[in-house]
Amino acid sequence: MSLYQLEKDGDVDSLLDHLKLSDSPTIRTRAAEILGDVVDDEPQAVDALVTAARTDDDEAVRGAAIDALDAIGADAIERLIGEMAGADTDDGADWVRAEAFVETLSADRPELRMAAANALRRLADPGTLPALIDALDDPNLRVRARAARACGAVGDERAADALAARLDDPTSRVRRDAADALAAIGTDRALKPLLDAVTDQNDDVRYAAVMALGGYQGPEAIDPLIAALDDESDVVRRAAVFSIIELLAAAPTEQSHRIRETVVDRLESADRSVVDPLVELLRESDQPRERRNAAWLLGRVTGDNGRKDAIDALVDCLGVDDGTTAQFAATSLVELGGAAVEDALLDLLEDHERTDAARSKAVFVLGKVGGDRARDELEALLDRTDEAEVRKQAFSALSKLGGRR
Repeated sequence: MSLYQLEKDGDVDSLLDHLKLSDSPTIRTRAAEILGDVVDDEPQAVDALVTAARTDDDEAVRGAAIDALDAIGADAIERLIGEMAGADTDDGADWVRAEAFVETLSADRPELRMAAANALRRLADPGTLPALIDALDDPNLRVRARAARACGAVGDERAADALAARLDDPTSRVRRDAADALAAIGTDRALKPLLDAVTDQNDDVRYAAVMALGGYQGPEAIDPLIAALDDESDVVRRAAVFSIIELLAAAPTEQSHRIRETVVDRLESADRSVVDPLVELLRESDQPRERRNAAWLLGRVTGDNGRKDAIDALVDCLGVDDGTTAQFAATSLVELGGAAVEDALLDLLEDHERTDAARSKAVFVLGKVGGDRARDELEALLDRTDEAEVRKQAFSALSKLGGRR
């Protein structure tokens, strides 16, 4: 039976057999990883993982066992440290345990240093940060990676410079964890080094950098994010769109106008790699701030590619509960204009399942972009609707279209 099926079934006994008996380091590694996901402090599994972390002859298996123990819980990882280093972690005081883990960070065996970094990540004690920063220069890449994660958990920007230095680490895994840690810290000092990481040769590092830059409080992030829209990785390209939306939403008031102008200028007549994720955000996000900015941006950057999907998504938003999103959708439809917008809005007016709010917004837009067909439909609408707001908008729209005939 495959490891995938064992994971799906939660078959701990069979997974333990693979961990203990398989001749393949790859299978033992994967079995350890899965045990970390499916085990809930089962003594037999913890025993086997502790043994694997201490004695397996493959370093990948030992590392996976350590991470699995960490995933199971603090007691499991602390037991490993206690058995391997003789460190006393039984005292309930966090500072006593933290001191023991910090001491273990200088142990001879890299597995012990890895376990200590994992334990310190769980504690997230700012007092341990100097030791974790030192561990970022550990000769073992697995220790450096776990120290970076621990720095991210502490979330103190005092680690920013040391983490930024690890963005040049020869190992992509360390660079990725350093990027994630800088993103977790989240201050401008921490995020600024990621401006250059969007060109890293590793997809995961670029993705981490691009996702983090959505929280950067300044226009310097615009060009790197725009450049990432041409990334060879589809995942990175989509992340760039989401981060641009976050950048717009989080921009300080005094910089908001300039940032918006710059984004629109850079994205003018965008192709589907930009339009499709914006449409997805508009249709599926449960965050009003994201939907508002997606609605606003679609009307200003959509070119010929993806135009129909953008129009359909904006039309569907005219009746949403969030009035600001509906208003942005309406103004974006005005920006797009043309026969396709007019046709979509006229179809909406014929759809009896649409709300009066949506119909009112559609009439408003038709007053801006409609032609003779729109005027005929609005005149007919006045004869068949009693809804006050719809009638008000229809009269207003007709006045802009030349009045009733």
